[in-house]
Amino acid sequence: MSGRHRGFTLIEVLVALVIVAIGMAALMGALGSSADTVSYLRDKTFAEWVALNQLANLRLQLQPGQLPATGNTNGDVDYANRSWHWRQEVVATQVQGMERIDVKVRPAEVKAGEDAGWYVTVSGIVGDAVGAPGSTTLNWGSAATNGLPQPNSGNGSCVNPPCAPANTPPGTIPPGTGPTNPTPQGPQPVSPIPPSHFGDNPP
Repeated sequence: MSGRHRGFTLIEVLVALVIVAIGMAALMGALGSSADTVSYLRDKTFAEWVALNQLANLRLQLQPGQLPATGNTNGDVDYANRSWHWRQEVVATQVQGMERIDVKVRPAEVKAGEDAGWYVTVSGIVGDAVGAPGSTTLNWGSAATNGLPQPNSGNGSCVNPPCAPANTPPGTIPPGTGPTNPTPQGPQPVSPIPPSHFGDNPP
């Protein structure tokens, strides 16, 4: 008796090839979409850096108390081996002596209208109503005053009460400024733990 070996038919082979082709197409589409997303995020990061640089350059060009002229400005800059197009808009705010700066950036090869195609928009504030960096120094106190603000010299008043008295000895807490429920110091008594009983017949 001779055995008969049955192989794959042409239709079965074609169906298997179609299934493999569909799977490979889906895989290639996912890989392409992932690569496009990574490229877009990279360009978006570069565009944000270009916008921040443009905003910083504008601030550095201003004299103390000077305000930039309101209006729109356009320009191109080369950054990270690529050309970028930026658009700067300076508008007045409701606060006297303060203006808002909006910087939009997109790749130079992107052709779109004035309100489309921008990758990022960075906004900043400039004006004589804005404090200069480092103009305010906070007094966080010291160990001698327990971290409390000191009274102003002259009238003895304090801007942010409660204040430490003028002659507060180191290590003392002024009345009315200590914690509501002070935590006791030193070792605390420990309640005895009853012995545990094991087994079915406790002693």
